[in-house]
Order: sequence, then structure tokens, then C-alpha cells
Amino acid sequence: MMRSRYTAYVLKLEDYLLATWHPDTRPKTLDLHEEPPIKWFGLDVKHAKTEGDTAEVEFIARYKIGGGKAERLHEVSQFKQTDGRWYYVSGSFVND
Repeated sequence: MMRSRYTAYVLKLEDYLLATWHPDTRPKTLDLHEEPPIKWFGLDVKHAKTEGDTAEVEFIARYKIGGGKAERLHEVSQFKQTDGRWYYVSGSFVND
């Protein structure tokens, strides 16, 4: 699930991202056509664990905005399984 959502961000697939976002926390829209644009460089899943119908994934995604310096997004994401499908619920940033 995490890799498919990362790929959807890279490809700016808003419909897919919204469809895989849990209805309780899903935003109405996403602004994936930022200016200056975000260029994604890679995803590193650090840790993943599943307990019943919940899961937690820690990852680092590397990106650059416009011609700026490279940045990293370090997050722990929460997922919930409903009717056999996994949905993104929320995420919290890790300060490192």
C-alpha cells in the first residue's frame, strides 16, 4: 500500500490517492500540481508492522521542490483495513 501511494504521488494520481484514503480522514481534494513542482526521488520503507486490521509504516521519501535543495519526508503512517482493503488513515512526521 505504501509503495503504491508513493507512486501515485509521483504520477500525480489524485483519484487513486483519495480512493485509498480512509473516509474518516480523507480530504475533499489534493493539490498535486504545486508550483514550483515537487520532484520525487525515492522511497525507503524503514519499518512496517501489521496487527489485525491496522498497520503502521515508517518511511523516508526524498524530493526536491523546483530548483531547491533535496529534502526528505520522514513519516510514520497509520493504515486500517476495511472490507479487505487497506486505507491510509493518518501520518505523523518524525523529526530527525
